[in-house]
Amino acid sequence: MRLLNSLGFLIKAPIIVLVLFVINVLTWSGTWWVVWPALGIGIAWLFALLRVLRAIVVLGGLAGLVAYFNRR
Repeated sequence: MRLLNSLGFLIKAPIIVLVLFVINVLTWSGTWWVVWPALGIGIAWLFALLRVLRAIVVLGGLAGLVAYFNRR
């Protein structure tokens, strides 16, 4: 379940940052406040990416083991 949530977050996070960027541009007050939420979301996005990559590596390893034992 965490893996599916991470996959969804990898798609949703850039959209959220884009919406915040548009809001920042439309309500311009002289500062780029969108940088701080983007930084936090970016860090969370990186952890989600690492979780997904770890699952891909594990599944690849399991598929390799199955292929190895299938040949024997």
